[in-house]
Amino acid sequence: MSLYSFGLNHKVAPIAVREKLALSAEDNRRTLQALLEQHAVNEAMILSTCNRTEVYVQSPVTDTESQQIIQHYLTNLCAVPYEQMCPYLYFHQERSALRHLLRVAIGLDSMVLGEPQILGQVKAAYSMAEEEGAVGAHLRRVFQYVFSVSKQIRSNTGIGANPVSVAFLAVNIAKQIFESIDKTNVMLIGSGQTITLVAQYLQDINVNNIIIAGRNKARATQLAERVAGEGISLQDIPDNLARADIVISATASPLPILGKGMVTTALKQRKYKPMLLVDIAAPRDIEAQVAELDSVYLYNLDDLQKLIEQGLSKRQFAAEQAEALVDAHVDYFMRRLRSLDANTTITAYREQTTAQSDDVLQKAQQLIANGTPAEEALTWLATNLTNKFMHQPSVQLRQAAEEGQLQFLQMAKTLFDLDV
Repeated sequence: MSLYSFGLNHKVAPIAVREKLALSAEDNRRTLQALLEQHAVNEAMILSTCNRTEVYVQSPVTDTESQQIIQHYLTNLCAVPYEQMCPYLYFHQERSALRHLLRVAIGLDSMVLGEPQILGQVKAAYSMAEEEGAVGAHLRRVFQYVFSVSKQIRSNTGIGANPVSVAFLAVNIAKQIFESIDKTNVMLIGSGQTITLVAQYLQDINVNNIIIAGRNKARATQLAERVAGEGISLQDIPDNLARADIVISATASPLPILGKGMVTTALKQRKYKPMLLVDIAAPRDIEAQVAELDSVYLYNLDDLQKLIEQGLSKRQFAAEQAEALVDAHVDYFMRRLRSLDANTTITAYREQTTAQSDDVLQKAQQLIANGTPAEEALTWLATNLTNKFMHQPSVQLRQAAEEGQLQFLQMAKTLFDLDV
């Protein structure tokens, strides 16, 4: 196995960099197919979320050239100069790549420690890669093991107990800024899993005036009905933005949904009554320039990261337990892979010797059929079997000795259990 992973996340790159490499589902499929056309890639899977874009590949090439080929190709597909991304990209190989993937799936590498959504996102990315024919025996073995082990570690350590999600943090910020949050008007932009969680949290704290804006109005309306809210389309946002005291946005739009001009107009209509805008999307849904406006509080994913770091110590013990289990499971899996490699070699050797035995046996039987005494035929069979089994190892050992590769001689003594 030659497993590589590389990419960037919230720990090494700010949101302004991450959003340039964020991939939509369509981009993901297109990039997978393009990667498979490269000689350095046999199998591939791409994970792209609001906090990370990572590529996992199985490659026949084991040198740094393959790393550069794939990284260059990925950044070129995203129309981002490699030199601009290079300072932020990390790279993992073999054991390190497996360890990184397992930490991601468990939630140890997440912005919110132990957050529950990431495992589902990894599974969805894997399923997409399978649909595109990008997953073969190597990645299938790795990911099935990761899915099984990550679930086990999360339940055994409590790393996933009482999870704090980005959606929860967004609502918590709103509670801190608005003392009577139940009396506020809230606009949610998007209709995916994150916004669904936000809507549920708001309902739990008795926020009743909720507007949900989505690209698909019917879907937004369906979600809004679950929290006694109102569903609108994205095109209706300019006409309704002034009604909102709080805006929380999480879409997969490649371009901003709210610009400085739109927010300025809404502020005038509100007579500059304060607005809280929380952008938990990557690429960002709200232009950064909106923060320049008076009476506006704008938070993005990087701001949430700072808040998360302040309370990280409370969940650190569970994380330390999980890290120890990760290392143990990675060691076990790598040993298992090496044993599979041995099985392949053993099978090939057994097939070779069986074919040689069958050939010699057939000739010995022919000797007997032609009148050769059985004892003489058996002696011939034993001699020829020995010669066939010994020929190639003898040639290789003599050549190794002539070239001074004495380690092969020592390995032969161990392999054949020779007392020399």
